Amino acid sequence: MAVKRLASSARRFGAACGGAALMAACSAPAPPSPAAEADAFVRAAETRLLDLRIAAERSSWVHQNFISNETTTLAAAANAELMGATAELAAAAARFGGAALPEVVARKLLLLRTSLAAVAPADDLLQQELAGILADMEAAYGLGVYCPDDPGSDDDACLDLPALERILAESRDTDTLNDVWAGWRAVAVPLRPRYARFVEIANAGAVELGFADAGAMWRSAYGMPPDQLGRELDRLWTQVRPLYESLHCLVRAELGETYGTAIVPPDEPIPAHLLGNMWAQQWGHLADLVTPRGAGAGIDLTRELARDRVAPVEMVRYGERFFSSLGFDPLPDTFWERSLFVQPPDRDVVCHASAWNLDYDEDVRIKMCIEPTGEHFATIHHELGHTYYQRAYRQQDPLFRTGAHDGFHEGIGDAVALSITPEYLVEVGLLGRAPDEAGDIPFLLRQALDKVAFLPFGLLVDQWRWQVFGGEVTPTQYTEAWWRLREAYQGVRAPAPRGEADFDPGAKYHVPANVPYARYFLAHILQFQFHRALCEAAGVDGPLHRCSIHGSRRAGQRLGVLLRMGASRPWPEALEALTGTREMDAAALLDYFAPLSRWLDEQNDGRTCGW
Repeated sequence: MAVKRLASSARRFGAACGGAALMAACSAPAPPSPAAEADAFVRAAETRLLDLRIAAERSSWVHQNFISNETTTLAAAANAELMGATAELAAAAARFGGAALPEVVARKLLLLRTSLAAVAPADDLLQQELAGILADMEAAYGLGVYCPDDPGSDDDACLDLPALERILAESRDTDTLNDVWAGWRAVAVPLRPRYARFVEIANAGAVELGFADAGAMWRSAYGMPPDQLGRELDRLWTQVRPLYESLHCLVRAELGETYGTAIVPPDEPIPAHLLGNMWAQQWGHLADLVTPRGAGAGIDLTRELARDRVAPVEMVRYGERFFSSLGFDPLPDTFWERSLFVQPPDRDVVCHASAWNLDYDEDVRIKMCIEPTGEHFATIHHELGHTYYQRAYRQQDPLFRTGAHDGFHEGIGDAVALSITPEYLVEVGLLGRAPDEAGDIPFLLRQALDKVAFLPFGLLVDQWRWQVFGGEVTPTQYTEAWWRLREAYQGVRAPAPRGEADFDPGAKYHVPANVPYARYFLAHILQFQFHRALCEAAGVDGPLHRCSIHGSRRAGQRLGVLLRMGASRPWPEALEALTGTREMDAAALLDYFAPLSRWLDEQNDGRTCGW
């Protein structure tokens, strides 16, 4: 019977397919599975987006190096096309939402949806408007100057941002500092209405992609629910806050000695214009004021660079030689031919230091107005960390050609810069003799003034933006909310009353340029985790702050494993590949600064700390 039934079924099937009209349907292959369809979709999307990303990157490079109305228009057009394609593809990918997909395909779809920091809705006019606003704000920032005497005076009387930063770093005259501090913030005032409109469009684009708002879209890029990232940041901040408060207590007391307690009260936030930095985010320029006598002799790398007359390009060569000592290939000739190392005398450029990969392959460059300072020496190593990361993952699929998360990209170069120890400087000929252990406190204090002082600022910039994107802070509250967060997290206050006609957040490059900032906070945690793991790989004994991995091929091999992964694996796996743990943790940072922490406790004995 079973044989007869099978034969009967075969005859019925043959009859059904016997007509010419049905022959094609019967012989057609089965439709692709959702997984196969998603894989084909992602591959086509990667090819299309790679071409558009290259075009946008090249246009942006020209724009930032030759600021004009024409280059602004070209950069905006290329960015609008990229945003439009990204929004279109991300919306089309929604059909795979409930499908069971291979991990690699699901990962690419997430990266596709979170690949840009801002996306307009699927409307050509809104996409063009958003791209134009971003290009205009970035150009206005790059062209910004402060003219102390008269707004109508000639250009020679006006000061650009690098000149203003030098004054804040070097001057100890409170009137001058206040004038310069307020002068730069005037540059941001015209940006406020444009920023408010940017928020409206970016939020609409994020909602169209399925996110609550643009801030939630940013937080989703870390491979965890958006709210979980906030809790993770709070956990890390809780670990490091006591060390920051001890440093704040010392700095406030020493500034009170210098300027008087009427200007710097011993139990209140510190006036921002006195901290040696335009945004009070790093305090290294106060080292001469806050290092007590008898604390030992530190090092002054700026002085050593000036003594040896080290040119800007040679400072970059030091960075390349460091990575070469770890076993990485030398940078291509095109890097040296096409990078910008000094501020041109004949045109306006965006001087904010940055690393670029114009073809997502070999055309790597940096753009930086280098000055012969210890701060810029470290910044060069930081930017080259981006460069070597870009070169290492260039063989990955296009959507994986980025960091495990953006904090990794920022943290790699900073981890290498932690190896700029006195011993390393002696080894490369920039220092005659390393100070003995008595010099550790000045060295660590200088490091903390940059790295520990940065932590709350690195956290609060995006806290402010997430509140703006989420609607908790409206345009009429921008500046008030900014200073509320700065006082709460940093213990820093504005030196003069600020009103809602001001737009102080816009005086920080990353706000008008729309660069997410939590990455920098995470990088300041991760760099010490990376550093400790690399020091262990190099077999270096002794205190963590004395370790330099310069010359260690074993450390370079360990680092290379992480770099080559790009974003092809979830970030906990990338972290584990280097450090042996899947959790971000500030314990290595606290170990690094442990001698300083004990010393700070002694110095602050009897003082009122906190604000």
